[in-house]
Amino acid sequence: MTLSHTSPEPQPETTYKRVLLKISGEALMGDQGYGLHPPTVARIAQEVQSVRDLGVEICMVIGGGNIFRGLQGSAQGMERTTADYMGMLATVMNALAMQSALEALNIHTRVISAIRMDEVAEPYIRRRAVRHLEKKRVCIFAAGTGNPYFTTDTAATLRANEMACEAIFKGTRVDGVYDKDPKKFDDAKRYDTITYDDVLTKRLGVMDASAIALARDNNLPIIVFSLDEPGGFRGILAGRGTYTKVHG
Repeated sequence: MTLSHTSPEPQPETTYKRVLLKISGEALMGDQGYGLHPPTVARIAQEVQSVRDLGVEICMVIGGGNIFRGLQGSAQGMERTTADYMGMLATVMNALAMQSALEALNIHTRVISAIRMDEVAEPYIRRRAVRHLEKKRVCIFAAGTGNPYFTTDTAATLRANEMACEAIFKGTRVDGVYDKDPKKFDDAKRYDTITYDDVLTKRLGVMDASAIALARDNNLPIIVFSLDEPGGFRGILAGRGTYTKVHG
């Protein structure tokens, strides 16, 4: 009897080999108004798994706005530095939740914190983090830059540059960058590509100004796409899908 062997289906050639995925803390809430929604965290973990299966090295930065946002705390009378540190701790909670979801999929994951908390996360050491990526582990960078007055957008751009990522993927609720809010205006126009300077001058809110400037100065493209579209993250890396590319 002859046994037939079927060869594994070839994976598509990917556009990028190492990327950073930036998502907001609100993306983990699902339809709740606050906190973590485990099925949503698990779904995003599956999106990350699908891209990792293409052979892409992935690191992540997750915001903390679903738990605590430093700027809002400051606006309500809290001292700004204290509020920002509280926001950084919220990002660590989100990072641990994502680590748990990824490891449930048998993906080796490291949470790397800019604020030392050795019992729950590794301290940020650039060479060690690069080595994790080379070993195909997912690295989740938590606690922002470790400094108040800097957003997780800026932290994401900083870490992407330090890790020599080829692009930042900004996962949002819409499929790109629009000239105005597409949920409020039916005639909103989506950009296929747009320059860093246009994002800044038109105040399009892709990321905060310091993050955009840092990406521009290092020629690091930003891909804005919908995290709500199943398979969207993998599709873009495989050369298809709807998104906006911010570049020079």
